[in-house]
Amino acid sequence: MKRIIGIGIGVFYGVLSWLAFMSSTSNWSAGNSDLGLWWSVIGTLLGVAGVGALLGTWFHTRPAED
Repeated sequence: MKRIIGIGIGVFYGVLSWLAFMSSTSNWSAGNSDLGLWWSVIGTLLGVAGVGALLGTWFHTRPAED
């Protein structure tokens, strides 16, 4: 159950990251370079959080080796 929840959180952060990058792209093309920059920073942070959630889930839900 922990693995499913962890993967779900990682995927959720990935979707949020993708939405932030889409907002960044639309702001860059509209000429709002300041908003484009900050949405790309937010997207990067969310992407790092998503990868951290997926890796943390993978490391912490492995079977114990005795």
